[in-house]
Amino acid sequence: MLNNLAGLYLQQRKYEQAEPLFQQTLAIYEQQLEPYHTHLADCLSNLGVLYFYQERYEQAEPLYQRTLAIREQQLGPEHPATAISLLNLGELYLQQKKYEQAEPCLQRALAICEQQLAPHHPLVAESLRNLGTLFHEQGKSDQAEAAFTRALAIEEQALTAYHPDLANTAHAFARFYEVEGDNQKAAALYQRALAIREQVYGPDHPQTLETHKRLSAVLHAMNRTENDAPESATSWGAN
Repeated sequence: MLNNLAGLYLQQRKYEQAEPLFQQTLAIYEQQLEPYHTHLADCLSNLGVLYFYQERYEQAEPLYQRTLAIREQQLGPEHPATAISLLNLGELYLQQKKYEQAEPCLQRALAICEQQLAPHHPLVAESLRNLGTLFHEQGKSDQAEAAFTRALAIEEQALTAYHPDLANTAHAFARFYEVEGDNQKAAALYQRALAIREQVYGPDHPQTLETHKRLSAVLHAMNRTENDAPESATSWGAN
């Protein structure tokens, strides 16, 4: 009951209300359950996600690691829940710029998802999106673009048009094109992400504001480029 209520608060981003409930649940589970019980893993994972959302990465990491250890032992190294733990840990390392630690987690998560789930499962897309971000940070532009392209194609088929995960991929892909200097493609993807986030989260949500900020920067850069462009030879006229 406590865990379910905490999970609801987590979904609603009411972190201050969720945290003590997760901690109470964890204390009960650690007292009453076996050290490698899957319910304990679920609670550890949820609390880790909460800390991740709050950017409390050092607190999230040991929880994610414990979750992974339990799921590997109880469910097996190729189970989809194990892949979720690897995804969480890989994304955490990605945020911390620990790229050498992030890559094997994300690659392994993708391999499990591709083997155990349908080709167009959202977890496959999530793995690819995170790998796209990783490859971009590593300067592997071709691999990054391929990963983002595939992730977006999967989500377009598997998710509704206004699903927040689709916005996450569109935003990440737009950021890739922005850094690569392709502002036209970046603007189109930012506009798509913004439309979803405005509908799902509202105009004042941090993710909506971030996408709006990046879109404005890209549009400004495009406008500046147009204004700075030299006149063509035909516009000068012949003297």
